[in-house]
Amino acid sequence: MFNKTIEKNGKVLRYGYTTGSCATAATKAALEMYLTQEKCETVKIDTPKGWPLDLVLHDQEFSAAGASCAVIKDAGDDPDVTNGIKIFSKIKPSDNEGIAFVGGIGVGTVTSVGLSIPIGEPAINPVPRKTMAQEIAKVLESQRLKGKSDFPKGWIVEISIPQGEELAKRTFNPKLGIAGGLSVIGTSGIVEPMSEDALKATMKLELSVLKAKGHTEIIFAPGNYGKDFSEELGLNLDVLIKTSNFLGFMLDEAERMGFEKILMVGHLGKLVKVAGGIFNTHSNVADGRMEILTAHAGILGASQATMEKIMASKTTDEATDIILAENIPDYFNHLAEVVKKKAGDRVYGTIDIEVILFSKIHGHLGESKKAEKMRECVCIH
Repeated sequence: MFNKTIEKNGKVLRYGYTTGSCATAATKAALEMYLTQEKCETVKIDTPKGWPLDLVLHDQEFSAAGASCAVIKDAGDDPDVTNGIKIFSKIKPSDNEGIAFVGGIGVGTVTSVGLSIPIGEPAINPVPRKTMAQEIAKVLESQRLKGKSDFPKGWIVEISIPQGEELAKRTFNPKLGIAGGLSVIGTSGIVEPMSEDALKATMKLELSVLKAKGHTEIIFAPGNYGKDFSEELGLNLDVLIKTSNFLGFMLDEAERMGFEKILMVGHLGKLVKVAGGIFNTHSNVADGRMEILTAHAGILGASQATMEKIMASKTTDEATDIILAENIPDYFNHLAEVVKKKAGDRVYGTIDIEVILFSKIHGHLGESKKAEKMRECVCIH
């Protein structure tokens, strides 16, 4: 068991590890077993967060043709439908150079644009692919140091999650355009336990600390994508707070604490909900993204056919492709102004708010009229 803990809001919560870490550990162990033709009981890996994991293996099999094993997912004290399930990796040699990732039973397939993996590929996200490749390289280097050199040109890595297809029905994968199973995910390799109250308390504390330091002008970003895009813009990350899904709560607290200016930098998929008056942006609470995008396309003169295509989109990036192709005039600047007004109304006009919208695929999409001035005068590091 992974026993690293954190105290939040008076509670001691245990960290877990991601499906990506499970896949990485199983892949490394399978390769070691294939190369040595000996059974491994545990395996050690490094995570992107910098914390090493030493994980127990299950269902080990190996032969001259390949090897496989499983790691049980431990989500710690974070609620997760994947907690306790087995993540399998099977590795075998290939005549083609490099590493080919294959989705086995229970791993979904990408069917829509707007995700970090191309259509048709297994839903194994970029960071787990990278960590698996890194651990494979470590095993090969270790074997080279022991005198082994007759390696295959490349490897085929097949990740399977036997319970994945059924469990995926309890996630938003089908709505996101991932069919047939779960995603192998994790940007840090570690699952950080976050109860809603604990997360709100943490973010509220960040606000109060900035206020205590004399800051009255801050940046709100819903998550890591917004933080990364803010960094690309050269903004001052010292005054940036990730609001998670609780934008309404954070606006309320900012108004109560007397902040004067907020630059909101967010992915379209999150901030479009605010344009519809939705201030808790978690998909379990409310969606309405396509309805909101479609309504504003209609306001700006889009045809019924275009509106129907937007409404049928599975992701905001797919809808964005349609909006851009149809040349709907000034669409995303208009939408940023709507988000600005909704947020401004939430704080009774007491805070000067500007908005920048972006997407991972298209980059900068649009912004409210005075966002550039606020960006240059307030938030540049």
